[in-house]
Amino acid sequence: MRLYLSSFRLGDHPEHLVRLVGAGARMAAISNAVDPVDAHTEEDRREAVRAELDALHGLGLVAEELDLRDYVHDPAGVRRALEPYAGVWLRGGNAFMLRAVMRRSGADTVLVDLVRQDALVYAGYSAGPCVLAPTLRGLEYCDDPGAVERAYGSPPVWDGLALIDFAFVPHVDSPGHPETEQMAVVTEHYRRDGVPHRTLRDGQALVVEGGITTVV
Repeated sequence: MRLYLSSFRLGDHPEHLVRLVGAGARMAAISNAVDPVDAHTEEDRREAVRAELDALHGLGLVAEELDLRDYVHDPAGVRRALEPYAGVWLRGGNAFMLRAVMRRSGADTVLVDLVRQDALVYAGYSAGPCVLAPTLRGLEYCDDPGAVERAYGSPPVWDGLALIDFAFVPHVDSPGHPETEQMAVVTEHYRRDGVPHRTLRDGQALVVEGGITTVV
């Protein structure tokens, strides 16, 4: 299993991502954490997608968008769509929105299967890694679970993909990031309730290769 889990954007050492997927590799960029809801528009989403693709292209990777909204109840379609890629890149945003679209498309089961088989590198930042935990409980102190109902008319999904056995807490002690105070509240919640978790400052990333986890 190969994971590159950044607190914010590519992190300070994206060369580890390139090493995991291979120089010049194709990556599918998934940006459903910023799907339109409330004042957030489709144009806002398109700009966010362009920023992610530009960043990945800057590393010499071949990045293309994969919009999970195109695969409603179609895990077989998701699997076929992922076949050309060495890795997936899941950007930040609302973790509950991302998790809901994963469930709705069936991408959650497909991604777990491919990552556990080491057929695909899972990479991303903020919400992207957060959904890998056993549960999303606690993230409601930062992200709005009610956005799922407003966007898709369905309740939020509270279980995570459980590809990691701890909660991922980004943006901790990261002055300038608008969510750093909220993530401090999330961290305190986990400490109080005895929930295993890992905190990262912006610039840091967790790299998981097999049974070895390192912070870069």
